[in-house]
Amino acid sequence: MLRSLYSGISGLRSHQTMLDVTANNIANVNTIAFKSSAIQFQDTLSQLTKGAGSPQGNVGGTNPAQIGLGVKVAGISTNFAQGSTQATGRSTDMMISGDGFFVTEIGGVTHYTRAGSFDPDGQGRLVTPDGGILQGWPAVNGVVSTGGQLTDLTLPLQAVTPAIATTTASIAGNLPDEAVPGTTLTRDYTVYDATGTASKLTMTFARTATGWDASATTTDPGGTVTSSGAPVAMTFSNGAYASGGTVTVSGISVDLSTTTGFAGLNTVAVTGQNGRDAGTLQSFTLSADGTLIGSFSNGASEAIGRIALATFANPGGLEKAGSSSYSATFNSGAAQLGTPGQSGLGSLTGGALEMSNVDLSQEFTNLIVAQRGFQANARIITTSDEVLQELTNLKR
Repeated sequence: MLRSLYSGISGLRSHQTMLDVTANNIANVNTIAFKSSAIQFQDTLSQLTKGAGSPQGNVGGTNPAQIGLGVKVAGISTNFAQGSTQATGRSTDMMISGDGFFVTEIGGVTHYTRAGSFDPDGQGRLVTPDGGILQGWPAVNGVVSTGGQLTDLTLPLQAVTPAIATTTASIAGNLPDEAVPGTTLTRDYTVYDATGTASKLTMTFARTATGWDASATTTDPGGTVTSSGAPVAMTFSNGAYASGGTVTVSGISVDLSTTTGFAGLNTVAVTGQNGRDAGTLQSFTLSADGTLIGSFSNGASEAIGRIALATFANPGGLEKAGSSSYSATFNSGAAQLGTPGQSGLGSLTGGALEMSNVDLSQEFTNLIVAQRGFQANARIITTSDEVLQELTNLKR
C-alpha cells in the first residue's frame, strides 16, 4: 500500500517540475534568442518480487515479477533550434544565422550567448544589456588578424583614417571629333598630398590637326600653379583610342587610355583618383563574415574589427548562466572559436535579432498534459488513502 502512495508522490513531484519548465518557456516567449527546454521522465528502480526462471526439461521458463516504485525526472534538455528573425534596423543588433554563439566576458568570466542586442558603452566597447563585453579581434590599419587572443571589441569613436597621396588618376569620356583646331577643353579635379592637403588638378585638352594634346597642371589652395606636365599627343582611329599614354604631373600619372574621339559628344572628365584626406569614423556596418566595416568622413571604408563565434561539440551540455547566456561545462566540451561562415559556424546578419524559439501551441499542450498527469497522480494518493481507511475500519 505504501508503494502506491510514494509512487503517487513521485508523480506529483515530476509533473510539478514539468509545469515549472513549461511555465518558464511560456514566460520567455518574447525573450531575445531564448531556447526552450523540454523535460524527460523515466521510471525509478523497480522492486523485484520474483526472479526469472530458466526453462528446464518439460518446464518452461518464467518471467521476473517487478513492482515499479514511481517516476523521476531523467533530464531537462535545451532546444537550440533557430528562432525567427526580427528586423530592428539598429546597426548594433546582430543575429547568428546557423550554429554558433557570441563570446562575451563580464568580470573576467567568459559567457556565450545567442542574444545579439549590443550597445556601445562609455569606452566604445560593444556590451550586452547586463554589461557583458563582446569579444573578437581588433583591426590594425584596416587589417584583422584572426586566430589570436580574443579582446574586447571597441568602436574607435576617435579613430582617424590616414591621408593617402594621389598617385594615379583616370580620364574617361569622349572628345568631340568635329572640334576645330585650337579648341580647348579644361577639366578640374581635386587631388591630395601625403598630409591630406587638397590641390586642384587641371586637365587641358587642345585640339590639333591630328588629334588632341593633353596637358596637366596642379594648383595649391591659394591658386598658385605648383607643377605642369609635358603635353601628350592623343590620336584616335575611327573614334577609338589609338595612342597617347599617360600625363604625369606632381608624381600623379593620369591615364588617358579610356577616352574616345567620336563626333557629337563632349563628355571627357576626370573619373577618379586614388588619394584622400584624413577622416574620422562616422558609422559602421556588419558584414556576413563578422567584420565591422567603419565608414569615415572622407568616404573611406575599412575594417575596424571582427566578431568571433564559438561552437561546442555538445551545445546541450551548456549551463544556463542567466541573462540569456551560457557557461561551458565538462560535458559541453571546450569552446571552438572561429569566424562567422567558416568551420561550421553560421553567418551574421546586422540590424536583426533572433527571437525565442518557444512554440506556444506545444507549450499549452504540455500544460494540459502536466495538469492531467498531476491530477491522475493525486488520485493515486486519495485512492490509496481510501484503501487504508477501509483497512483501519476492519477493527471497530
